[in-house]
Amino acid sequence: MARLVVVSNRVAVPDGKSKGRAGGLEVAVKAALRHRQGVWFGWSGKIARRDEAAETSTVQHDNVDYVVTSLGAEDYKEYYNGFANRVLWPVLHYRFDQAEFSRRDLSGYMRVNEHFASELDKLLRPDDIIWVHDYHLMPLAKALRARGHRNRIGYFLHIPCPPPEVLTALPGHERLIPTLTEYDLVGFQTGDDAFNFTRYLTRECGLHSRDFSFPVGDRELRVDAFPVGIETEHFAKTARRAIKSQFVQNVIGSLNGRAMIIGVDRLDYSKGLNLRLDAYEQFLKNYPDWRGQVTYLQITPKSRSEIPEYIEMERMVGEGAGRINGAYGEADWTPIRYVNRAYSRTALAGFYRGARAGLVTPLRDGMNLVAKEYIAAQDPDDPGVLILSRFAGAAHECKEALLVNPYDTEAVATALNRALAMPLEERRERHHAMYDVLLHNDIAHWAERFLAMLTRPRRPSWPFGMEAAAAE
Repeated sequence: MARLVVVSNRVAVPDGKSKGRAGGLEVAVKAALRHRQGVWFGWSGKIARRDEAAETSTVQHDNVDYVVTSLGAEDYKEYYNGFANRVLWPVLHYRFDQAEFSRRDLSGYMRVNEHFASELDKLLRPDDIIWVHDYHLMPLAKALRARGHRNRIGYFLHIPCPPPEVLTALPGHERLIPTLTEYDLVGFQTGDDAFNFTRYLTRECGLHSRDFSFPVGDRELRVDAFPVGIETEHFAKTARRAIKSQFVQNVIGSLNGRAMIIGVDRLDYSKGLNLRLDAYEQFLKNYPDWRGQVTYLQITPKSRSEIPEYIEMERMVGEGAGRINGAYGEADWTPIRYVNRAYSRTALAGFYRGARAGLVTPLRDGMNLVAKEYIAAQDPDDPGVLILSRFAGAAHECKEALLVNPYDTEAVATALNRALAMPLEERRERHHAMYDVLLHNDIAHWAERFLAMLTRPRRPSWPFGMEAAAAE
């Protein structure tokens, strides 16, 4: 049986100690590898000293080989902190104002992808199926093809793909984006993302599609949308147990009967945290009857703390929360509880279930699994209400959420009031519709669908215009 080789920037190596929150990619990859012999390859998180060569090691667990490699200090600076997170991340999230490009960083990004390919070259077998993840590794397939590998290689982008009008503003786009044509399947979170990419291929690469498939040499490149799901039923069960735990009960009890609004986001400018705080402040101003009756719990683990833009954002969000508490708080009521630490998925599941409203308002997000986890965690007999940015990929599936424009703070404030005052029957109807969607597209279904398309037999590579002649 062919192995599945998963490649990502970081690898979640089992150590029996990790009790923190598992990220969306980790949950997805483990679901894909659960019933397969496979390999998960990526960066170990270690930075080698100047006098040390990169080190690659393997840990075997169950049916999977976890293969990790270290990076040099310059590699980390240019590939990870540089091009990946100071150029690709902001541009793909439509944030030109946050991008800081240098050709040296682009060279470091390409160099690390070559290093990954060289290490993979040592372990790949001819029948391996390779699945590459996210914006860190766009050119990896090209590097593997250059080493003679003709395997099926799929790629999935976990963050948004903007239209060509935005992509072409990326310095060096003509060197980077066309390398994605070396994959056999390129997947995106939404149909809009997939369509944006096909427009780039047509406009910038001169390729022409046949049902979202493009002939590239003697291969066929397929493009499609694969909305990432969650472990819906498992997460619902976790929430039912977690709400009864002493820790979660202590948190809910400390609210003294007040309704809870919850937000859970990494500290990142794509999440729109400053605008969200402004919207909550507007809510308290516009609807004074809710003062003292509701508490907003915002859980925001720090992210990329060594990057200056993130340091500044941490300061601004903290000051915003302090401003609101100072203006509206009372001796017996704190409007916002702002926490800069991570909690386990179990604890979060309990928090979600105990929250009357989930506030998920990113400025742009590939999917946003917090929105889906909030829905799955709810008590179907007395569910909370999801307030969701229309610019999150999850909005394509969670249509019964209160969809908002995160830039319109008045509209978000109005949605908060509506969510908290919504009648029980309407809350049940909205929750039931969204939960049913999540059941039908859970994380296992997502992985199976992607891999089934990646391994599907190739169609004949006819030149365009010949199909009609062949039909005659």
